[in-house]
Amino acid sequence: MFFYRDRNDLECVAIVHLRDGRWGTIEIKLGSKESIEVAAKNLLKFVNIVDTDEMNKPSFLMVLTATKYAYRIDDGYM
Repeated sequence: MFFYRDRNDLECVAIVHLRDGRWGTIEIKLGSKESIEVAAKNLLKFVNIVDTDEMNKPSFLMVLTATKYAYRIDDGYM
């Protein structure tokens, strides 16, 4: 498990990397729907800067929340 933050303050709270090369990212948000949407957009920004010649595409992107609801966003990842 890894953490990522760059000089532009783009961050991912957790990057899970498995030995077989699969990986995914997790953002943790305890707040409002708006903060969850911002987290989802930031994960997509992060994935767009990853060198897919070096790394596979992520297996998943997840925003972990304290809400009682689950959402699936139609973006191909979440």
